[in-house]
Amino acid sequence: MNKNRMEQMTWVEYEASTTEKILILPVGSTEQHGPHLPLGVDTIIATEIASLVAEQIPAVIAPTLSYGYKSQPSSGGGPLFSGTIDLNGTTLIDLTRDILDEFLEDGWKKIFIFNAHYENEAFLAEAADLLLRKQDTEYPKIIIANWWDNVSPEIVSQVFNEVAFRGWALEHAALAETSMMMYLAPELVREDLIPDDRIENLLTIQQFPPSRTIVPASGCLNTARSSSSKKGQLLVEDAVNKIVTILSEEFSLHSPVNVN
Repeated sequence: MNKNRMEQMTWVEYEASTTEKILILPVGSTEQHGPHLPLGVDTIIATEIASLVAEQIPAVIAPTLSYGYKSQPSSGGGPLFSGTIDLNGTTLIDLTRDILDEFLEDGWKKIFIFNAHYENEAFLAEAADLLLRKQDTEYPKIIIANWWDNVSPEIVSQVFNEVAFRGWALEHAALAETSMMMYLAPELVREDLIPDDRIENLLTIQQFPPSRTIVPASGCLNTARSSSSKKGQLLVEDAVNKIVTILSEEFSLHSPVNVN
């Protein structure tokens, strides 16, 4: 049993946590991640990093949102591949807003939304903003962060020491996500199927309907060559340390400690 996970707590244990701890809401997606990674990569990364953060600060982890906004061809492969199950933007906004509203009713004052799906960000921010505008009393503090925004340039240089870093949008099913999965859930990585594909000429426009020539047949936007568990560990630990520091400062916590 994990004492930090909301779904494994009794209502009595949960209620006792609302005034003292941070509520972490991980958000992922269900979408293709090439022939070598499972459909739940974003959900797994969101959940596992949230768990690592909760080891260092007093927190409760809410059940992960496992569906996200529409995967775009040039940052996720989009609707060109089976297994990509998308939400409309208004659906994700309403779903997130409804969930946040329930958490506020339960008394949470410190909420952290941790996102691991590139296209979700604006809709999560919209949900929090609309909720803020509704409040007549003191508004609880909500922090939203993506893992990739919390990786330092030094770690990027270490991880991308054999292949060029072409931006986070192209790291879909590529070196970064493959390495993180090798570290967090190695049993789910089909290492013998890791491709060396990449988008050669990134479009500066969006097309409707999207052309199948935009994305390699594998669904990978950049090469996953040179991926390793060690590189995944560097990415994960760097992001966790940065997020713990941010949350400790924003929520006025004492020095981070192992709470297990």
